[in-house]
Amino acid sequence: MASPSASYSARIRVEMPNAPGSLGRLATAIGEAGGNITALDMVEAHPGVIVEDVSVDASGDDHVAQITDAIEALDGVTVQQVQDRVFSLHRGGKIEVRSRSKLETRDDLSMAYTPGVARVCTHIAANPADVHRYTIKKNTVAVVTDGTAVLGLGDIGPEAALPVMEGKAQLFKEFAGVDAFPICLDISSADELVETVERLAPVFGGINLEDISAPRCFDVEERLVELLDIPVFHDDQHGTAVVVLAALENALKVVDKKMEDLKVVIAGVGAAGVAITKILLSAGVPNIIGVDRKGAIYEGRDDLNAAKQWFAEHSNPEHRRGAIHEVMPGADVFVGVSGPGLLIRDDIRVMHDDPIVFALANPDPEITPEDAGDLTAVIATGRSDYPNQINNVLCFPGIFRGALDAGATKITESMKLAAASAIAGAVPDDEVCAGYIVPSVFNRDVARNVAIAVAHAAHDDGVTRDTQ
Repeated sequence: MASPSASYSARIRVEMPNAPGSLGRLATAIGEAGGNITALDMVEAHPGVIVEDVSVDASGDDHVAQITDAIEALDGVTVQQVQDRVFSLHRGGKIEVRSRSKLETRDDLSMAYTPGVARVCTHIAANPADVHRYTIKKNTVAVVTDGTAVLGLGDIGPEAALPVMEGKAQLFKEFAGVDAFPICLDISSADELVETVERLAPVFGGINLEDISAPRCFDVEERLVELLDIPVFHDDQHGTAVVVLAALENALKVVDKKMEDLKVVIAGVGAAGVAITKILLSAGVPNIIGVDRKGAIYEGRDDLNAAKQWFAEHSNPEHRRGAIHEVMPGADVFVGVSGPGLLIRDDIRVMHDDPIVFALANPDPEITPEDAGDLTAVIATGRSDYPNQINNVLCFPGIFRGALDAGATKITESMKLAAASAIAGAVPDDEVCAGYIVPSVFNRDVARNVAIAVAHAAHDDGVTRDTQ
């Protein structure tokens, strides 16, 4: 059974005798059923009866039912209600729009709306760039998806994607003060997606593309970058790549290796795998081998789409072929953005000294830290219940904060590299170790440091406008 987590958290309202030992019996029953109690809240108490809300983490819906059955089996105990805390948190949505200025008098209304607003409208008509100064465009990002590649769920459609996009908008606001809004599009082609975003762009200061299937995502991003004069960033590609590079910078300090000496194997040559390869090449890694379901990517393979063809032309200098176990010997680094259980211990045994493994498939990694055991010098995953979580939230809030603050018209490779270095630098050199190569997602300095580094890089690259 998987470990209990907040992903399956329930609030169970229990009525039980108001007598010594009742609470202990309840806690024992929940523990023996494998539940993890995270909170107890008194609802009401009477001389003979008490009612408690018990917050319990479980490993799945069936597990919640098992815990509930265990509670109901106790003498004198009644379950009054079981509430799914995850669904409760999402009820009515997780974000809202608030006014930044008060409307309490006629004068307030005259300045914020008609007739005063007309002065601002005519000013922007005469000075179009000032839309970035006098409207929400200054601080607003569209989180855009077509729902074709949502988390690990696949093509579930725009409506089902909305909770994820809301969550993304929530993270933008919480970690970087960026106002973001979910845009879930019911479209059927890359052309429709590009056209729709282009028509929406006047409202937004940046476009965060999210959960769009490959290879469509490559075409969409490339075209929107050319069409729009605001930053366009596909987080599944570049956010993952930036954090991987940051983690690798610190992992190399642990094993005392350099980028220019590495052989890296990447499992998964979709959006994330291609972007990781591009940023590692920019960082100086000379030898990268990508592996998909049919084996190593190499020049001459006749079944490659455009993205994989680029990959073949820019990687695998030794033209290695074969399945993953055939290209792993001598590798310094493994990066998995594929699926669970792909890597076995024997694959790690044939790697170079002090192997680094980033097993990022979520929720189940290519190999778990428990299975890898002591074979790795450094291991990271995408999960929060293991050390070294490689999480995009370390990247995208700060990248857009910096881009918006600088008035950037695009996000350049230098801005991504600067973001990676800023993330890596959030872990002090004297604290870097095998179990601590990336900062906590709750380290509030990360987004601020990333924003500063990205803004400087944007100015250095000459891709800014005056929006102060």
